[in-house]
Amino acid sequence: MDRGSERDTHPGLGAGDGASGRIPLAVVVVDRDGDVSHWSTGARRLFGAAKEEAIGRSVLDLLPVSGALPEDDEITPYGAYAAYDGLGPDLESSLDGRLNFPAAGRARLTVPDHDRVDVLWWAYPLVGPGNERLLVLAADAERLRQAERDEGIAFERIAPGFALHTDFPGAEELARRLPEILPSMSVDESARIVAQVLELGYPILEFSQNDRVPVTPDWGVARRTERMARRERAARVAAQGLPVPAELADDEGEDLEYAAVRERLEFLTEVSGKIGTSLDLSRTIVEVSRAVVPRFTDVAGTYLREQVVAGEGFPDGVPDTTTMWHRVALEHTDEPGRWDDVVPVGEAMPFPAHTPFFQCMTTGEPVLVPRISEEMGHAIASQFEKRDIRPLITGRSMLVVPLKARNVVLGFMILLRHPEREMFNDMDRVTGAELAARAGLVLDNARMYTYQESVAETLQDSMLPHIPPRMAGCDIATRYLPGTLLGRVGGDWFDSVKLPGARTALVVGDVMGHGLNSAAMMGQLRTAVQTMAALDLPPAQLLRNLDDLAQRLGDGYLATCLYAVYDPIESELHLANAGHIPPVLVRAVDGRSELLDLPTGAPIGVGGVAFESLRVRVEPGDRLVMCTDGLVEMRGEDIGVGLATLCESAAHPAASMDDACDTIIRALNTRGGRKDDVALLMARLNGIAPEDVAEWRLALDPAEVRRARAVVREQLHDWGLARLADPAELMVSELVTNAVRHSHSRPVLLRLIRGETLLCEVDDDDHTLPTLLGTDPGAEAGRGLRVVATLAREWGTSRTTAGKTVWFELTARRR
Repeated sequence: MDRGSERDTHPGLGAGDGASGRIPLAVVVVDRDGDVSHWSTGARRLFGAAKEEAIGRSVLDLLPVSGALPEDDEITPYGAYAAYDGLGPDLESSLDGRLNFPAAGRARLTVPDHDRVDVLWWAYPLVGPGNERLLVLAADAERLRQAERDEGIAFERIAPGFALHTDFPGAEELARRLPEILPSMSVDESARIVAQVLELGYPILEFSQNDRVPVTPDWGVARRTERMARRERAARVAAQGLPVPAELADDEGEDLEYAAVRERLEFLTEVSGKIGTSLDLSRTIVEVSRAVVPRFTDVAGTYLREQVVAGEGFPDGVPDTTTMWHRVALEHTDEPGRWDDVVPVGEAMPFPAHTPFFQCMTTGEPVLVPRISEEMGHAIASQFEKRDIRPLITGRSMLVVPLKARNVVLGFMILLRHPEREMFNDMDRVTGAELAARAGLVLDNARMYTYQESVAETLQDSMLPHIPPRMAGCDIATRYLPGTLLGRVGGDWFDSVKLPGARTALVVGDVMGHGLNSAAMMGQLRTAVQTMAALDLPPAQLLRNLDDLAQRLGDGYLATCLYAVYDPIESELHLANAGHIPPVLVRAVDGRSELLDLPTGAPIGVGGVAFESLRVRVEPGDRLVMCTDGLVEMRGEDIGVGLATLCESAAHPAASMDDACDTIIRALNTRGGRKDDVALLMARLNGIAPEDVAEWRLALDPAEVRRARAVVREQLHDWGLARLADPAELMVSELVTNAVRHSHSRPVLLRLIRGETLLCEVDDDDHTLPTLLGTDPGAEAGRGLRVVATLAREWGTSRTTAGKTVWFELTARRR
């Protein structure tokens, strides 16, 4: 289908070409006034008028039907397109708006300089906000007949049917909707196909081997085709004044058949409008079930494969007797509750090989049971333990239809009619198959959306950290909100990192853009921030290094970032900003809130810009609020309004940190119009009292190890933590011994901090980080860290500007 240029120069059939795209197709769009608004190249070739002549003219003038087909015309091969009544409604009925359903047929048109042209035509009513009313497709019937004679092409598979399912505000919208109807088609492929059909005029005769959307049903088409031919011959005989032979007489029963066909077409059109109104899988399932009860059936039970219900990937392989099927919906016209206890929604079961359900799910074809006999009813009921389903099904007519997408059975529907109602017949089987085909595509769209949502949510959750609610000297609460339901993955993030000296780094960032690429960039930047924070870099230097890294990763992304270090001992915040919105500080003393006036800096990725930092004094109980611009920025509104609302809501009293976050979200997220992701981090800066901190400077003398043990034991007794004295003394002895041995000139610093845990830190001026070695009993080194790793609740090492810190924590238990 990529050979448009070749077809332009060789409009005839090309040897070796597939059926698709071989016959030039005229594409004509008619507006509400009956005038032509689109006239393709194929229309110019088929009907003779140039585009400039056709646009704006009445379509009835451009496509005048010139009369009946000649008697010797072989119309049977094209019966599949001459539906409804013989050759179908006449073309004029569609062109002048008298028909509001898709139609197809054959017509002989008068074309200037071409005498008359015999065409096959398809007409699709268009609904929607646009001015377009009708899409007409036409092909040269002689060319099609020649192709069938030469190459035996089975034209019953010709299906330019996508227009039946879509509004027509333009080619872009048509290209966007096409993959919804044919899920295996990519967006790029559909855009190319639509452009080709509308501009070059080449038909889509068969999209793929797995996806087929028929333009018209083929119920009794051959007989109706013969009937039209018979009527035309009868008319010619009567015009000659001769009696009409009995074999040419019209059959009233066939008129009834036409009425039935039209009724089913209207039913399918109605059902198509009722299903697929959302991408929610549960809602779609209910829509499909309710659409067929009671008009088509009295009972409709919908079963889906386990993988579909679980929101997993596309189910693999042909179902077998071990496949679990979940009953996801049941609609009926019986008295309430009659079915609920016997076949409850939510139940899962396999189906034996001898059942019609197994036949349907393995063949992918409808299975019709005119009446469920007592024997079959007993066989079906045997799989329902301790429940007798026979009274509900015996004597009823049953139709089992598969719900398929991309040639894979996702589920099936069991349709039952009451015994007093007319049994399902072959026409119902075709109707049910078409219904199931449309429902299967809608369900697969919902399934894919549910699966993609699950994958996106899992990816986003894996990238966002699970921050503990309490760090040294501060409590933390966070919130993350995706920007839209269709894109749960974004570039917003928050984080907290434990630093030496009981300090905590607080980070909020936002990669510009949305989607997986932004999320991937966010993951890289977040990891880099954690790594550089562990090196205890000053905030401005950390942003400088992050900017350099972003430029090495590529110049396609920018990010804003706010980095703050809280020192609970010094009661100080050290902050730096890279193009981010400023944080809010809520003072505990008077409840006043303020936007911190930070040097803004340029976004990460700009390059060559200096970053500055600022130190802010804080008091115990103050709260720091950091967020991304998606929370405060609304389209069409000044960002100052959002920042003012943020300050006001952040200052509102709350019983807990979570309540405080919820108050901010409610104040800013109810204004409507938010499209961006939101990351919110709030920290209550509790501080650490001086009496909860003890420090000692130790000389570079092995004798200081004994002193270290003594002061630690004494301090823990004073704090009421005597039970921790033995393990703490042992671990401090090991760490101080290593520090004294490897330090160069600066004294060793030993610090104890009492909080939710007991934190012990040992600082020295050696930059080499100790490594936990193996458990070789003959090794002389490495035993100290193994002792620490065994006894400590948590331990670690980090580099500092002057050297390194080795620390451990113990759970604080007072006596």
